[in-house]
Amino acid sequence: MKRFAAAFLSVLFLAVPALAGATVAQAEEGARLRVDLTQLTPRVITTSTTTLTVAGTVTNTGDRKVTRPQVRLQVGDRQTTSRGINDVLSGAVIKDAPLTEFTPVADVLEPGQSAPLNITVNLTGSKAAQFGRAGVYPLLVNVNGTPEFGGPARLGAVSMLMPVLAQPGKPGGHSSAGAPSMTLLWPLTSSVPQVYAAPYGQPLVLRDDKLADEIGPDGRLNALVTAASTAVQGDSSLAKSMCFALDPDLLATVDAMSGGYQVHTESGNVDGKGAQTAKTWLAALRTLVTGRCVVALPFADADLNTVSRIRPGDPALVAQAAAASSTIQQLAGVAPQTGVLWPDGTLNEPVLTALTQAGVRTVLTDAAKLAPAGTGGGVTVQGSTVRAQPTDSLISAAMTGVPSVPDSVTVAANTERAISSQNGLGALAFRAGLGVPAGQERPDHLLVAPPRRWDAPAAELTAYLQQVGDFLNAGVVTSASLTSLLSAGPAGSGAVGDGGQDPGAAVDPDLVSTLSKLDDQTTGMASAMQLDPTKRVKPEDVVAPVRLAELRGASTGWRGLPADAASANAQAEIGAISDRVSVRQPQQTIALASGNSPLPVYVVNDLPVGINARFTLNNNTGLRADDARDWSFPAGGGRNYFLPVEALRAGRFSVDVSLSTPTGTPLGSSARFELTSTEYGAITIIATVAAGVALLLLASRRIYRRVKDARAGRDLVD
Repeated sequence: MKRFAAAFLSVLFLAVPALAGATVAQAEEGARLRVDLTQLTPRVITTSTTTLTVAGTVTNTGDRKVTRPQVRLQVGDRQTTSRGINDVLSGAVIKDAPLTEFTPVADVLEPGQSAPLNITVNLTGSKAAQFGRAGVYPLLVNVNGTPEFGGPARLGAVSMLMPVLAQPGKPGGHSSAGAPSMTLLWPLTSSVPQVYAAPYGQPLVLRDDKLADEIGPDGRLNALVTAASTAVQGDSSLAKSMCFALDPDLLATVDAMSGGYQVHTESGNVDGKGAQTAKTWLAALRTLVTGRCVVALPFADADLNTVSRIRPGDPALVAQAAAASSTIQQLAGVAPQTGVLWPDGTLNEPVLTALTQAGVRTVLTDAAKLAPAGTGGGVTVQGSTVRAQPTDSLISAAMTGVPSVPDSVTVAANTERAISSQNGLGALAFRAGLGVPAGQERPDHLLVAPPRRWDAPAAELTAYLQQVGDFLNAGVVTSASLTSLLSAGPAGSGAVGDGGQDPGAAVDPDLVSTLSKLDDQTTGMASAMQLDPTKRVKPEDVVAPVRLAELRGASTGWRGLPADAASANAQAEIGAISDRVSVRQPQQTIALASGNSPLPVYVVNDLPVGINARFTLNNNTGLRADDARDWSFPAGGGRNYFLPVEALRAGRFSVDVSLSTPTGTPLGSSARFELTSTEYGAITIIATVAAGVALLLLASRRIYRRVKDARAGRDLVD
């Protein structure tokens, strides 16, 4: 027995490190294979379902070849809690069982090489029993392989939700009793604000031409409009439930593009390519939303908390971000829901106060941010008169798209766009009560909010809307308009908390600081302007593009991107105003006729308003200007101004002349003046006279001493 125990311990001593090493090796291999799904049929399993098909590609994203890559489908237990659904969405390890055997994908995948994936499962017999009850099941596409210098391991996976209305091949299934009502928001906003500069009275300039691609035939925004147009034409229940969330900045930008625009490049502005595309997309959007529910996003989908920090204590900028109704009605041809706004994030107290003053009565917000969380009726935010109407947090999270994390290995999957619609369907079915145990609280209403910049492929958008329509027809949910939802009073009152706010959504202090400084400069410019009686243009109209640029800089689309990119539009707008008031560079050397001759300075003011400014002389050794004073420059032209100066020396020298507002905001760029002077100023003359007198006195003293010494010598001789 002693010899047996010793042998057993020896084997255990050798085996444990080997097993531990294998586990570490598997974890280190990690996401070497990327799985891109292109087909999932059907999207929902019903009693008539006979097969399940998954297709796509597997790509080697690592730096080592992978031998014997193989794939199989696995299915987990029916989920009965929101936490279980969240675990699937976050990629946590779940208990699952094989739905198929491993199928070879290729013999070898070299780095960068791809191979097709195609699995079809006959859902009969025991395989159908794995979807034995109505509910929502985790479905895992699991790819294994053996990387070079490693052992067999899971190298890629995609996890998604599969709704099951009934077991395949068997009658019965989901009961529609007690189904909640549903309203679907459909957001339309650009990836990031695209305006580079749009000065008053000047052509639109975009930072690039990506917006033309977004609204083009293969673009994201065009896909959103096209998919919705097709869906609502064939399904009145779906059309009733949909409400289109429009960004007024997007509409204004596309409308301006339709009249011709330019694109900013490092070598100068060039003509944009999307004028006709803009006309086509805007016409399609008008057709889609005519007679339908529309709700406003803040201008440029600005983060209102960031906006409130740009100009603390002044609600005007927040109110401007919320004032979207007139723009939407003018450009889309339909009035948005009165007093309703869909901002992103958790609103602070100054924002709520500003929105109340601006006439906003209802904000649509994440249910996770409400305390207590409502069941669909919304709450009046404590300390304000604003109603917070909750969107469903679980469904929103599912549609955002998350990569799977099998076996504690982070999988680098770019399938988020492809599976976001499927996960959205699964989460919607679950929240509607599919598979939820009896007695568990269910919401009375579901306000579904896709990602604000949903980037699902066009086919996925179409499939999603079609299946939502099928849910309505099957009684999984019932159709309700946003108007009817908001017509009911709020369920109570409560606070708006951060609800575990995403750190990526936090306000960027550098961006706030930059935008705040630009706002101060703009205020200084506006205070220096005066109405010109011939132009009749208000100073606030001239600086209005800068205010809009500040809102674009606060857009939620810039989250995670550099602050200088977000503030570039505001910088360009201020520069466009500044450059229209400038000192002209002289073409020749200026000769000062006397020591106190004025310096002729030609100033051009191309603004449609008058402006007060001050001259500044730099690099001005040899020349002194009188004390700074404000000069008034009328609108629309240029003329000479004679700046009192005094030459401090003769000869040839240069001086830089520039302008700035009384508050110190620079205007235009400095101009270099080449000067010659043959005369001396008063100080120089006084100094010269004083030096001459001193020299005369010293010479007289020396002569006097010599005469005195000479007389003394003669007297001594005598």
